[in-house]
Amino acid sequence: MTLSAKAIADRGGVVRVGLLGCGHVGSALVRLAEANAASIEARAGVKVEVAKVAVRNLAKERDVDLDPGRFTHDADDVVADPSIDLVVEVIGGIEPARTLILSALAAGKPVVTANKELLANFGRELFETAEANGVDLLFEASVCGGIPLLRPLRESLAGDRIRRITGIVNGTTNFVLTRMTESGASFHEALAEAQTLGYAERDPTADVEGFDAAAKAAILASIAFGTKVVAGDVYHEGISGVSPSDIESARELGYVVKLLAIAEEVDEEIAVRVHPAMVPVNHPLAAVKDSFNAVFIEADAAGSLMFYGRGAGGMPTASAVLGDLIDAARNLAAGSRGATMGAPVKKRVRPIDEVASQFYVMAEVADRPGVLAAIASAFGEHGVSIKSMQQQGISEEERKNGDARLIFVTHKAKERDFEATMAAVRQLEPVHRVGSILRVVGEDE
Repeated sequence: MTLSAKAIADRGGVVRVGLLGCGHVGSALVRLAEANAASIEARAGVKVEVAKVAVRNLAKERDVDLDPGRFTHDADDVVADPSIDLVVEVIGGIEPARTLILSALAAGKPVVTANKELLANFGRELFETAEANGVDLLFEASVCGGIPLLRPLRESLAGDRIRRITGIVNGTTNFVLTRMTESGASFHEALAEAQTLGYAERDPTADVEGFDAAAKAAILASIAFGTKVVAGDVYHEGISGVSPSDIESARELGYVVKLLAIAEEVDEEIAVRVHPAMVPVNHPLAAVKDSFNAVFIEADAAGSLMFYGRGAGGMPTASAVLGDLIDAARNLAAGSRGATMGAPVKKRVRPIDEVASQFYVMAEVADRPGVLAAIASAFGEHGVSIKSMQQQGISEEERKNGDARLIFVTHKAKERDFEATMAAVRQLEPVHRVGSILRVVGEDE
């Protein structure tokens, strides 16, 4: 029996938890742990007690049934307290979360975290420290909130070969795109509604520009392919440039626009990216609406799997944190630990210009003979094959001016070849403007 397991046994099977942060997720965790105390004890084999809570503002009222004496300003004291067996971190950000977690792990205390930003940038350091000290580092809530996703990737699919992960992993952007699709709202109108309803932050940059999804994509890729991928490796584009006309064009062509996180293994290399994409209406991800998240996994043996649910919010995220907490408490009391990340396999992360995608392109051109042939020639010269082309309806004024609007969908092509094609098309005299460009996902796979 380890020292920690003996201490837990000596105090009657009680695991004392130090909680770092008591905001939406932390307070929801406390309420959930209290409401489900009996079932938690039955499943974990021990009682779980939130013994100390570090917060920024001691005077703030919180909807939790905890003695005020358990709250403190001093997060370091919570981690260093020898009576604290296990640490839960839900404060977010890089520092002081990184230092606090490393200190807890070095002291032999398991850690449960929901911190996607930290894991996406310093995950390897944290996992190596946990491994060196023989304790758990669990992080189910860091991607897609309450959806049980990471544990199946780490454990249930550990013996399979995952080929590709395609996911809607940000609820804010999915809500915005859903409103644009269903009501014809502009990006700014839909975002304002999301903020009013509490689905978007006052400063929504991390969500709408793809930073949040990129951090989650890095974590998913690291687990799925057993390699080190950090947020900086992930190419990302946001949805602020998506217009109602893009949404309508997608509808006419049989697609829905979604912000996707994609991680795949290609020729022993890893390609990870986040960007808006046109998804066929019959693809499972096309039906995922509002603030819901979903992740579509393609594996050799298991085939196609999809995980769906609430990707954020206090209670869904707290549910995932509590599940990890129960596992960590059970392992701690038994003197054992759960599944680890293992040593990373070194694989090259492909830069975006080497990644192959299908593309949707809208071009405004002069409506006269030979224009289509000139554009097709530019595509052909750079090795980009056109899958389909159609002329889109235009206004009466545009028609009088002799303008036309052409829509192209390509077969798969490397980004650098496509970019060279677009540069050549823009130089053509009859091409007035190359407008929207979106990638197409789910067809030529």
